[in-house]
Amino acid sequence: MIYANPATGLVGIAVLIALLLLGGRIGVVLGLVGLGGLAVVLGPEAALIKSGVVLIDVLTKYELGTLPLFLFMAHIFFSIDASRDLFDAAAKMVGHRRGGLAYAGIAGCGGFGAINGSSLATTATVGLVAYPEMKRRGYADTIASGTIAAGGTLGQMIPPSGALIVFGIIAETSIGSLFTAAIIPGITQALLYAAVVFILVRWKPEIAPAGERAPWSERLHSLGRIWEIVLLIAFVIGGIAAGFISPPEAAAIGAAGALLIAAMRRKLTWNNLFGAFHETLRTSGLIYLIIIGALIFSVFVGVTGLADGAGALVQSLGLGKIGTLILLGVILLMLGSVLDGLALMLLTTPILLPIVEAQGLSAIWFGIFITRAMEIGFVHPPLGMNLYIIQGVAKDLSITDIFRGVLPFLASDFLHILLIILFPAMVLWLPEVLA
Repeated sequence: MIYANPATGLVGIAVLIALLLLGGRIGVVLGLVGLGGLAVVLGPEAALIKSGVVLIDVLTKYELGTLPLFLFMAHIFFSIDASRDLFDAAAKMVGHRRGGLAYAGIAGCGGFGAINGSSLATTATVGLVAYPEMKRRGYADTIASGTIAAGGTLGQMIPPSGALIVFGIIAETSIGSLFTAAIIPGITQALLYAAVVFILVRWKPEIAPAGERAPWSERLHSLGRIWEIVLLIAFVIGGIAAGFISPPEAAAIGAAGALLIAAMRRKLTWNNLFGAFHETLRTSGLIYLIIIGALIFSVFVGVTGLADGAGALVQSLGLGKIGTLILLGVILLMLGSVLDGLALMLLTTPILLPIVEAQGLSAIWFGIFITRAMEIGFVHPPLGMNLYIIQGVAKDLSITDIFRGVLPFLASDFLHILLIILFPAMVLWLPEVLA
C-alpha cells in the first residue's frame, strides 16, 4: 500500500473540492472520490467490498429512520402554514414595541426551525411572511433583511435538526445527546440576535418604528393557533432530552402529531398528504446518498492516515487547547465561505474530530461547534445561501444591501462561536445533567 499516506488523502480532498466547486452533486462526488481513492490505496476489489459494507451498514441503521419522519412532520406543518401562525403570534405579542417585528421574526424563525430543521427552508418561509409585514410597517431594508437571514440559521441548531442527525450518523454518536446539547446554544444564539436588534433600534430608532398594540383578544386568538404545535414540539424535544423516548420514537410521535393537527385544522387533504410524502422521499433519498458517500470518503481518509497526520501537525504548533480550537474555528469559517454547509461538515469531520477529541472534548461538542460554523456559512459571502434566498423574497434589494443588514448579526455569530470555544459547558452541561 505505497499510496496509503497523508499526501494521497490531500490529493483526494483537492479533487473533491475541485469537483464541488465545478458544481458536482455532493453525495455523488464524495462517494466517487472515496471509492476511487480506496481503489488506488487498497485495490479495486477491496475498495468495492469496503464500500459495500458501508452501504449495508448505513441502510440498516435504526437511527436513520429519524430523518424521514422529522422531514415528514416538517412538510405537513409547511402545508398548514405553521410559519405564518408562529410569526403572527409573536408579532401580536411584541409587534407594538420598537423593533418588535424583528424580535417576532427571530422568534418565528426559532419556532419554525424547531419544526423544519433546515436553515434555507426557515429563511424562505418566514421571509415570505415577515419581510412584507416589516416593510409595510416602515422598517429599514437592512434590519428587515438581516434579521430574517440571520434568524433563518436557527433552523440548523434548534432541535430536531437535520444537520445534527446527519452528524450523529457519520460520527457514530448519540443523536439524542446532540439534540440536548443544542438546546442552550440555540437559545443563546437567538438571545444574541435579539440583543443585536435591541442595540440597533436604540442606536437608530427610525429603522424599526413602533406599531399599534394588538388587543388581547387578537393576541389570545393568535396563541390559540399555535398551542398544539408548541405542545407537540415541547413534548418531542423534552422527551428526547429527558431520555424517556428515543429520537426515532420522538420522530414518529412528531409525524403522527403533525397529521393529527392537520386533520384538526381540516387541511389534511390528499394533495397535502401526497405532497408531503413526495418531498420527504425526495429529500431523504438525497440525504441518504450524501451520508453513504461521506462515510465511504471517511474510510478513505482514515486509510491514508491524513487525520493522524493533521492531528500531529496541529499538536506540533503548541497552541494549547483554546488556541487549537480557535484555529479550527478559523479553518471552518474560511472553508465555509466557499463550500456548502453540508459539504463542510462531511469533508472536515473525519479530519478534525480526532483533533478535537485529543483536546479532551467529545464528538457531541464538535457536532454543535461544526453546526454553528455551518450556520455562519449561510450568511457569509461569497456563498451565503440565506442572503440569496432573502434576495428572492425581496427582489428590490441588492445582495450588497442584504449583506450590510446581516453584518451586525454576523458579528454576534463570531462572538457566539467564541463563547462555545471558551465555555464548552454551554454545550456539555445539559447532556451531562440529563444523562
